[in-house]
Amino acid sequence: MKQEVAVWDIWVRLFHWTLVGLIGFSWLSSELGGNWMIWHTQAGFITAGLIVFRIVWGVAGSWSARFSNFVKPPRQVIAYVKGADKKEHLSHNPLGALSVVAILLLIALQVMTGLFANDDIFIEGPFAHLVSYERSLDITEVHETLFNLLIAVLALHIAAVLFHQVIRKEPLIQSMLHGRKPSPNKVTAKKPTTAALIIALASGASVSLWLFSLS
Repeated sequence: MKQEVAVWDIWVRLFHWTLVGLIGFSWLSSELGGNWMIWHTQAGFITAGLIVFRIVWGVAGSWSARFSNFVKPPRQVIAYVKGADKKEHLSHNPLGALSVVAILLLIALQVMTGLFANDDIFIEGPFAHLVSYERSLDITEVHETLFNLLIAVLALHIAAVLFHQVIRKEPLIQSMLHGRKPSPNKVTAKKPTTAALIIALASGASVSLWLFSLS
């Protein structure tokens, strides 16, 4: 008999939905252009802090948030794709873990290139002055290309979530809202320390505030 067990902590869920909102806003503000690019840049500063928080939380946070608990070696990913992996994956499954890592990496690269980019009008990243104008324009092109790649990966991620939600009847979307998933097994995991949470939050906030101070 299945019971609901706590999987996703509130910090992972807040990170997830805040990031969804920021990506949507970043796309919209870039499409609108003009003064909206100021907000676009500032959304990037907040996103930078979120990514730093997630990296720290992925090392010292709750059991389901830790990369060591859901990022698997290639052989296990292949076994999962072939259907040979019959284990229960309360956290991300091996294939989903690759998607999460790819998304985090692409967003991190997106933010970093944005710090050196400029819109060739009046907005530029806080580090644009560290490179030549021509190099800044080149980085801006990379920034735009990375966003298109990110959208493609996000589309695959959403398609996979909908497949599990609709076809396999796994309530993934609900789980990322209330944090629980059905499982036949009882999960008793050691909770992260308050110090770990403080370090993760302080790290993310410090990066965002530092970037805002440079603008």
